[in-house]
Amino acid sequence: MRPRAPLVIVSALLLAAAPRAQDPGAQVRSYVEAHQEEIVRELVNLLSIPNVASDHANILRNAEHLKGMLAKRGFSADLLETTGNPLVYGDLRVPGATRTLLFYAHYDGQAVNPPAWNQPDPFKPVVREGRLYARSAADDKAPIEMICAALDALSANGLKPTSNIRVILDGEEEAGSPSLVPAIAKYRDKLSADMMLIFDGPIHTSNRPTIAFGARGILTGTLTVYGPKAGVHSGNYGNWIPNPALRLAHLLSSMKDDQGKVLVAGFYDGLQPLTPEEEQLVAAVPDDAERMLRAFGVASPEVAGRSLQQGFQIPTLNIRGLASAHVGPGARTIIPDRAVAEIDIRLVAETRAAAMRDKVNAHIVAQGYHLVEANPDEAARAKYSHIASMAWDPSATEAFRTSPMEPHSRELVAALTRVYGEAPVQIRTLGGTVPIAPFIDALRFPAALVPTVNFDNNQHEENENLRLTHLFDGIVTVAAVLRM
Repeated sequence: MRPRAPLVIVSALLLAAAPRAQDPGAQVRSYVEAHQEEIVRELVNLLSIPNVASDHANILRNAEHLKGMLAKRGFSADLLETTGNPLVYGDLRVPGATRTLLFYAHYDGQAVNPPAWNQPDPFKPVVREGRLYARSAADDKAPIEMICAALDALSANGLKPTSNIRVILDGEEEAGSPSLVPAIAKYRDKLSADMMLIFDGPIHTSNRPTIAFGARGILTGTLTVYGPKAGVHSGNYGNWIPNPALRLAHLLSSMKDDQGKVLVAGFYDGLQPLTPEEEQLVAAVPDDAERMLRAFGVASPEVAGRSLQQGFQIPTLNIRGLASAHVGPGARTIIPDRAVAEIDIRLVAETRAAAMRDKVNAHIVAQGYHLVEANPDEAARAKYSHIASMAWDPSATEAFRTSPMEPHSRELVAALTRVYGEAPVQIRTLGGTVPIAPFIDALRFPAALVPTVNFDNNQHEENENLRLTHLFDGIVTVAAVLRM
């Protein structure tokens, strides 16, 4: 892709330029160059409102502020009450439009640890070296500003969206969106559309415009293997009292071999080989595997010959944490009373959370374990030699995927290609998770992600940031979607 000159915040008078005729992309970019300061100012005002989902008072401030931002752009805007934080809703009707697009983003953010930030307050945005630093600067308030500014840019050039636009802004995404599913059923008529577009997440590391046609889901659980009722002396009882840490290690190793294959019966059920078109799509993603391996300090991937994108097409079984007794200076010569593994499973469209729970539970039982729901009682301890519990988080998120060959998918690709001069990076399935499957299951429309922010944005971490060039380019991208 031809590199684009970076945009720098300077006086709007110095940057004003006449748009090229009959080139909406150039017209939007010219508008953005002339209005950078006010665009950034509006985003800074939004970022200055704390937005942790549990902070109800400030969440309501965010919701009202966003409602005003949408109303300013001609939306019929409202707050949709839920069992938790409100959804911010906007409906923009375009005369003559025959298609409706539903835009999704979220306005809540992760919690903050202010002492770890390189600024006094994560909710007082700071610009340093071309980046805007603040909580939710990238995840996910910037895309909301991009939507608003893109509409401003079109309007200033006498252009309109080619589709009716509905916007839904989630106030609990970082908390798992617990109120979203019942709200979808309650507000079904307001949320119906021909296609859903999710404005969340970073673009590909190549910095090329990006479309993702799906995302994996996630299921998490806590596996505990029990030993004696309390830790016992390893000298007095070693080789006699069973060690739960060692048993947990054996149990985990029975779930996945050293070639990366999950050994749980039925774990890959339902998966189909990729079509030639899908294989071509996956292979075309320009990942730099060698650079990533060097950055992570790893000599080779888990499975030789399998690319990162190929790995995204199948479910994972990951050990995300281990604990048993004590380590380091506090280590003791004991046989622990228990050993715990935190597990996450990344789901794909062909695998559902409930079925995966059942398969993992069945595997544990097949290894000779008696499963309990909580700490075993005396009767269970007397009867069973191998005891474990598997506590699953009930708030699993399912995966979703839209065919890249679907007509709306092709139109989306064509819209970005017209603006940028070449096709965007197209990802069949993202490795991460977004809470979109409930929309698709209930409303039966295709969906795709249009990420816009920089990949090195520190989302969920300290010093979250947004490159200003990505903010400005993102507005051009959203405008292209509005005109698809």
